[in-house]
Amino acid sequence: MSYKARISGKTYEFKTLREVMGKANEIKSGDALIGLGAADATERIAAKMVLANLTVRELREQPAADYETDFVTRIIEDDLDLCEYEKIKNKSISELREWILDSRTTSEMILSAGRGMTSEVIAAVSKLMGNLDLVYASQKLEIITHCNTSIGMRGTLSSRLQPNHPTDDPKGVAASLLEGLSYGMGDAVIGLNPATDSADSTGEILRLFKDVMQKYEVPTQNCVLSHVTTQMEAIRKGAPADLCFQSIAGSQKSMEAFGVTADMLEEANALMAERGTSEGPNYMYFETGQGSETSCEGNSVWDQQTMESRCYGLARHFHPFLVNTVVGFIGPEYLCGGEQILRAGLEDVFCGKMHGLPMGCDVCYTNHNICDQSSMDNLLVMLGSAGVNYVMAIPHGDDIMLMYQTTGHHDVKAVREILSKKATPEFEAWCRKWGIIDENGFYTDRAGDPTIFN
Repeated sequence: MSYKARISGKTYEFKTLREVMGKANEIKSGDALIGLGAADATERIAAKMVLANLTVRELREQPAADYETDFVTRIIEDDLDLCEYEKIKNKSISELREWILDSRTTSEMILSAGRGMTSEVIAAVSKLMGNLDLVYASQKLEIITHCNTSIGMRGTLSSRLQPNHPTDDPKGVAASLLEGLSYGMGDAVIGLNPATDSADSTGEILRLFKDVMQKYEVPTQNCVLSHVTTQMEAIRKGAPADLCFQSIAGSQKSMEAFGVTADMLEEANALMAERGTSEGPNYMYFETGQGSETSCEGNSVWDQQTMESRCYGLARHFHPFLVNTVVGFIGPEYLCGGEQILRAGLEDVFCGKMHGLPMGCDVCYTNHNICDQSSMDNLLVMLGSAGVNYVMAIPHGDDIMLMYQTTGHHDVKAVREILSKKATPEFEAWCRKWGIIDENGFYTDRAGDPTIFN
C-alpha cells in the first residue's frame, strides 16, 4: 500500500506507514541517523497530510512491532479498552486532534478515549500538533496517583530530590539530601541514581532515606534507581522501599537490552504490594527517553517519537506512581540542540498523559550537546504550563555523578511562583512547619540551610 499527497503540483508518495510516521515527525537527529526523517519541510507537510486522513483503525492494525514477537505490542493491544476503541475507530487522526483541542472536551472525556487508543495512535496525534497545541492539550489532563502521598493535583508542581553522589558515600548523600529538603524539594520522591548497582548499597541508601523521612516526618517516597532485580533482592533482604524503579523502552528487543522482561516488572509490582513500605496502590517508577530504542537497535526502524509513545503503553499496564522522560540525556545523536529537546519534552508529556500516566520530565542536556541552560528554562516554563506532574531538583542543576545539566532547587521554586503552583499539600504544610516557606509560599531565611534539621 502507498500513501500519497500532492503539494504545489508535486506528488509525494510514501510506501509504508512507518515512512509516513517518520517523515511526519518534527526534526530529530535520531531519525536522520537511520534515514527516516523528512528531506525538507515540504515533504514533512506532505507526510502530515497523509497522516491526518488515516483512521484510528488503520493505525491500530499496523503496530510498530508484531504482536506475535513483541511483548510490548501484546501488552498495548491486550490492554486496549475495546468499548472506547469502537467509539473512535473510524475517526481520522486530524478529527481526533481537533476533538482533543476543543475547549468543551474535558479531562475525563480525553482520558476515557485514551484507553481506546494504541500508542501509535497517540503518537500520530502528537505529530499533527504544534508546541502550543501540546501544552494546551496536556494541561487539560489531571492524573493523580498515590504512594505514601498523592501527586498530580491541579495547581501543584512536584519535584524529585536527586541527591546523587559519585561514590554513593552515605555522608555525601545525606548532606545533599538535607540541603534539598531545606529548599522544600522532594515531594514527588527522594530518588538516587546509584554509582554502584548492588543490593547491599541499594539497601543502605534506602535505609538512609527512610531514616531521614521518619526522623523529620517528611511526607514523601523513597527510591534507589538500581536495576529492578537489584532492588528486588534488596527488598527481600529487608530494605525499606516505597517505590520500585526501572528504565523501560518501546520494544521487546530494547527491553531485553536493558535486561528486563514483562514478567520481571509483574514480579516487582507484586513484591512491592506485599513487602514494600508504602501505602500504594501505585508502586512503580519508570523512566524513558526518545532514542533509547535506536541506540540499542530495537526500534524496528520506526521513528523515535513513536517508539517513545510505546514506552507509555507498556508503563500504563503497571499503574505507576511516577513516569518521567529524561528528555535530553541520551545525547545529540538523537536530540540535537535546545529546539529538538524542547519539542521532544512537550511530545513526551502529552503522549504520556494521553496514556493516563503521571508524567514528569527531567529537563536536561549533556555537556556535549548544542544547548544551554536558557533553552532548558524555556522548556521548564512550558512544561509547568502544560501541567507536568514533577521535575528534577539537584544542587545548582549540575549532577556530579551522572555528569549532566538539569533543573536546580531554585529553578523549581521560581517556576512554582511564576505559574502560581505549589508542592503537594502535605509537603507544603511540612515546609511551613519547618519555617522553610512562609504563609504565602515564599522562601524564608531558613530556606537552603540544612542545619535546621540538627
